[in-house]
Amino acid sequence: MSNSLLDDLEWRGLIAQSTDRKELEQALSKPISLYLGVDPTAPSMHLGNLVVFLVLRRFQLAGHRPIPLVGGATGLVGDPSGKNDERTLNEEKLVADWVTKMKKQVEKIIDFNDKKTGAVMVNNLDWTKPVSALDFLRDIGKHFSVNQMLAKDSVANRLATAGISYTEFSYQVLQAFDYLELYRRNDCKLQIGGSDQWGNIVAGLDLIRKVEGGSAHALTVPLLAKSDGSKFGKTASGAIWLDAAMTSAYEFFQFWLNSDDADMPKLLKVFSMKDRKEIERLIETVNTNPGAREAHRELAREMTTLIHGADMAKKVEEAAKALFGQGEISELDLATLDSALSQLPKTQVKKGEDFPTWVDLLAATGVVDSKSAARRIVKEGGAYLNNKKVESEDFTPSKSDLLHGKYLLLRKGKRDLAAVEVVA
Repeated sequence: MSNSLLDDLEWRGLIAQSTDRKELEQALSKPISLYLGVDPTAPSMHLGNLVVFLVLRRFQLAGHRPIPLVGGATGLVGDPSGKNDERTLNEEKLVADWVTKMKKQVEKIIDFNDKKTGAVMVNNLDWTKPVSALDFLRDIGKHFSVNQMLAKDSVANRLATAGISYTEFSYQVLQAFDYLELYRRNDCKLQIGGSDQWGNIVAGLDLIRKVEGGSAHALTVPLLAKSDGSKFGKTASGAIWLDAAMTSAYEFFQFWLNSDDADMPKLLKVFSMKDRKEIERLIETVNTNPGAREAHRELAREMTTLIHGADMAKKVEEAAKALFGQGEISELDLATLDSALSQLPKTQVKKGEDFPTWVDLLAATGVVDSKSAARRIVKEGGAYLNNKKVESEDFTPSKSDLLHGKYLLLRKGKRDLAAVEVVA
């Protein structure tokens, strides 16, 4: 069990650091409990969180019991890792609301119902809040060397730049306390996290050794970057979130579908739960038939199904096809159409006003730089309204052409899309 799991994680590029490999393999030779923490610093998790939660899922599928921890306590403090300045401290009520939202997202990724490996959801506020400041300093704080804490990279970087408050400086003590509590309560023997969490996790191992005389393990996952070195999970419009209200299911699907070919081998290995043979086959299709985008489509389906459900994944894929004339666009519901067209170049027409010509509308969206260029597209046979060919340069849409009484879809050639929105 242990060898195949760790070997698979290594092949996928999902191990950055770990405690002694042989001892970890020995520990994983039988089922153990392990935990992964996420702090509610926003209303939703994002793709960076998903990377590590899928590693937790892989451990569960290998027979281990996952303990997802949503940090109701640490979320009130803020982790200095990767930050050049202090986090905004959010109100307790707001953090509690974000905890609830994140728990629902975790439940889509990890199985809570399996009799042998069913996950145990925990909130570190449950054991942190009852402890007084004096008790915490006497029982936990005394085990920490300030010299070692100052040497931690994230702390040293902050001290060299903007400085750091005692609040964020103490974060690693709180996280170490979490590991100690889960070691005591759940016999938790492994903590996983992003590679920027290594120092915090090791602090927990030291605390377990000093307080309980016990031993446990740590494993971190590399922070994912694109092939060009830029941050993964970011687009021009911002982060890719797991909450549909923040990143629509359509936009989520399109993120994977439009990923760079050079990134696909890494993305498939990191995110897909498919086996090695199938992933290698999909990677080969990127090299031999990139135009088909089979690998992109398979990963988009798999990830969208996981986060948004099979019905929504099917709906947004059909929407994507419909936009390019491979399905009936008039059959899309308004919510899906809103989401699909939100990412396109757009112009607006006021309700009750007559429409300009197709040529005028396309030029207004900015897809072409002049009306003469738009006329040329009509002459060359590459002009479409709602996927129906426009034959005349003077063609003017009518109210009956509107989709849901709100939109017109313009297409130039095979792939360049734009939208017209009727507004009050």
